[in-house]
Amino acid sequence: MHVVAEPCSGCKYTDCVVVCPVECFYEGEQMLYIHPEECIDCEACVPECPVEAIFHEDNLPDEWKNYIEINATESEKCEVITEKQDPLVDE
Repeated sequence: MHVVAEPCSGCKYTDCVVVCPVECFYEGEQMLYIHPEECIDCEACVPECPVEAIFHEDNLPDEWKNYIEINATESEKCEVITEKQDPLVDE
């Protein structure tokens, strides 16, 4: 399973959602989340993230391990996102 981690917080680039074949990204107020049961580990999203915020859970830095649970809980509360939108930060 892949996880969106801390670098996404406050910037929310959406390049990743456009390439996702299973639409497993969900949009929160400050960042995106990956639904753990929908992600098929295709890794298409990983190179698309300009802030390198997407990791396979096995490669997630220790300080961001809590994002596994954050993605699971927050993706349940948010709406799916499938189209590119303006990020929260200036490009």
